[in-house]
This record gives sequence, C-alpha cells and structure tokens, in this order.
Amino acid sequence: MNETRMGTKCIQAGYTPGNGEPRQIPIIQSTTYKYDTSEAMGRLFDLEDDGYFYSRLANPTNDRVAARIAALEGGTAAMLTGSGQAANFLALFNICEAGSHIVASSSIYGGTYNLIDVTFKKMGIESTFISPDCTEEEMHAAFKENTRAVFGEIIANPALTVLDIEKFAKVAHEHGVPLIVDNTFPTPINCRPIEWGADIVTHSTSKYMDGHGAALGGAIVDSGNFDWMAHKDKYPGLCEPDDSYHGVTYAEKFGNAEAFIRKATCQLMRDLGCVQAPQNAFYLNLGLESLHVRMPRHVENGQAVAEFLASRPEVTKVNYPGLPSDPYYARAQKYLPNGGCGVVSFELEGGREAAEIFMKHLKVAAIETHVADARTCCLNPATTTHRQMTEEQLKEAGVPAGLVRMSCGLEDKHDLIEDLAQALDALKA
Repeated sequence: MNETRMGTKCIQAGYTPGNGEPRQIPIIQSTTYKYDTSEAMGRLFDLEDDGYFYSRLANPTNDRVAARIAALEGGTAAMLTGSGQAANFLALFNICEAGSHIVASSSIYGGTYNLIDVTFKKMGIESTFISPDCTEEEMHAAFKENTRAVFGEIIANPALTVLDIEKFAKVAHEHGVPLIVDNTFPTPINCRPIEWGADIVTHSTSKYMDGHGAALGGAIVDSGNFDWMAHKDKYPGLCEPDDSYHGVTYAEKFGNAEAFIRKATCQLMRDLGCVQAPQNAFYLNLGLESLHVRMPRHVENGQAVAEFLASRPEVTKVNYPGLPSDPYYARAQKYLPNGGCGVVSFELEGGREAAEIFMKHLKVAAIETHVADARTCCLNPATTTHRQMTEEQLKEAGVPAGLVRMSCGLEDKHDLIEDLAQALDALKA
C-alpha cells in the first residue's frame, strides 16, 4: 500500500493498537514509571534505551499524539508542549543562547513578537524584524555573524499576511541557519511547510488542531533535513557534548532526524518543565481525528464572510488571502491552494470606536481572546492580544488600532453573514 493520505493520517497515524489493546490512544495519567532494576532505569537516563521514567520529559500518550502530528507535517520527530507559546520558545531557545541573534518576520502574533523582542533580549538574545514582503537583499542585510534562526508565521495572526516560505528558507540556508515556521492557522491540512523548505514547524495546538477550545497545547515538528554537524560552529548545543546530560552529543548520537527534538526534550523540557498534560493530549487527539473534515468548512465560512465584508461600505479594508483583491492572493494560491483558514481581519470606517460598537452588537460571534475553534469569535487585537506593542510595532505587524479579527467557526455561513449585517447596520444608528 502506498503512503496513506491526510485524512487517514489524521485518524490512524502514530498509534497502531495490538491484539486486545485499546482502540483509542489511552491516557497514561502517571508521573512515574516502575522498573525492576536500577540498571534498566540507568540505561534510560543514559539515552541507551527508549522508554519513560518521568512524565516531565516524556509520556506515552503525548508521544503517540506527537507522532501523529509529525506524520501530518511530514516530519521525522515531534514533541508536545504546554502551549503554542512554549513551542515557539523551546524551538528557538533550543538553538539560541546568550549572544545569539534571531531574524523574524515582523508580521506575527503579538505574544510571539514580545517573546522574541523583549523576553529573549533579557536573556541576551537579540533580534531583527523584517517585513514578510522584504526582498532577498533586504533579508540578507538583516543577518549577522551570530544569527542562529529565522522565524515566521505561514498565515500571520491577525494581519493574515502569507509568508513566502521558499524565499525565507533559501536565504536562511544560504546563511547556514534553519527556518522555523508557525503553521497554526493553515494546519498541515492546508499547508505542509517542510515541503517548501522549512526546517522546524511549530503549532499552537489549542487552535484548529484541538478545534473546540478545550485544551491548551503546542507542538514542535522537526523535518530532519537540517544538517547540524555541517554548521557545528553555530550549534554547539547540538554538536558538542552536553555536560548536563552525560556528555551526549545529540547530532552524533541521533542524527539529523532526531537530534533537535531529543535535545529539546532531554535538556529544555527537563529544566523548564512546560509539558503538555496527557489529558490535554487526549483531547488534542480527538480534534486531530476530525481536522481534515473541519478545515474545509472553516475555509468555506471564512471565504463567504470575507466576500460579504468586502461588499459593505462600512468596511474600509478586508484581509483574507482567499480574495482575488488581497495582496497575498497569488502567494496563497501557491502555498495554500485549498484555502488557508477561517480567520478574517478587517477595518471599519470610524476605527477603534466603530470596532467597539460593532462587536457589542454581535449575537452569534462572541468576543473572546481566542481564535480557530468550532465557535465564531472576534476581538480587537490592538487592545487585547497585541496590547503590549507600540503604535509603530502595530503598524509594522499590519495591525492598525481599529482592526477586527474574526474567526469563523463551524456554524452555518448564512447565520454568520446575517449576524455581521445587523452589527454593521448598528453603526448607522
């Protein structure tokens, strides 16, 4: 049989029960694991045997769900984290340290912008932000001798810019560093960044992958394609002995396929403890089983809402890469031929004040600090998720003060449009 298709992977990948074993991935709700001898456990600590000794590092439930996500993304290894923010932090910190430098797209989620711009700076890691539409020359100019990673979002939250993955990967690789991309909004159903040159993929699994707003979580997937030893001077943490873990050299012992995730697990998860609870992983897996069915409906609703908003005089701008008038339409056709996501952002005549009035009159859509689940919700990013950013930073990120972000759920699209219509009509009162 040839390799299974995405819908089958969503349901079957990562776990094959044996005779008489549970059909569903079981929840292993245990912090510890019993062994008959100290020698057996010692081999686990020495990374000589695979297994489990403490759930802060690894748990069977989490590993099976991570394996499913790795299969969906076409990666070689994956791990779950306590949140999407933890996934981005670990993915970057796994290859950066004090004195390192990060090149990042300016059009990213506000919390991630703050992580890179403020929190990493306190740890001695500097950053340079570039436009997602920069030329190759402008991107090259952002690199420094100590640059260790390039970061971007495939579909930016909430500006909905679309990253040119191939261009970012090409320039990153010319400088001998990996491209890390957040694929939360498209999910692997609508985009597989590794196929376009990305090296590491991250997710906030709290969004479409979970799909029901039930459980926080994140994931990191390694493509297995980046040759760490070819750039060992840049990545001593992977290519030199780890004194905190019996002197193991991850890139030598585990090769490109596993080194990145092994280090992130054995070193960073051990020390920082931002693990995903196995109960949350169980909920996440239930969401993954229907991901391939839900994403087309989210895209259908997002497209219908975007087209409706574009027809209304109260709306001055609509950001949705599925609209032919959108500046990212051509790029979306390349990377997201089946559509991107159900998130639409738009600006109203009257700015922030009009956005407030509009959102107060919504009946189906709820005002929530969330996005990308079964229920439609909206917010004003400048006063919520991006509140910590300056006016200049908001402008660079494509998040004007009056922008409304609407995440179209799985409701009937006609009800969503009717709800929007009556809320827009309220602006005339």
